[in-house]
Amino acid sequence: MSLGATRLDILLLVVCQGMWLALGRFRERRFRRTAALALKANLLYGVKPPDPATFVAVAAGLGLVAILACYIPARRATRIDPMVALRYQ
Repeated sequence: MSLGATRLDILLLVVCQGMWLALGRFRERRFRRTAALALKANLLYGVKPPDPATFVAVAAGLGLVAILACYIPARRATRIDPMVALRYQ
């Protein structure tokens, strides 16, 4: 902000970087999940292993949590006065 960025720029920067990290972890776990489905098939009651609705619901829930986990610190970062932040660094 001290170099001319707006509050929206800072918010988008922090949220987008956090979501890229979350997306990378989601892709990594997708491959592990397919291998573990056969092992966990007996533990799921009333849900077939390739049930797409369950996986979509879980992915949407985790995506919402990831967005909130990125948005809340980003919102706090936009409220800090740039001169105060520069003094403490």
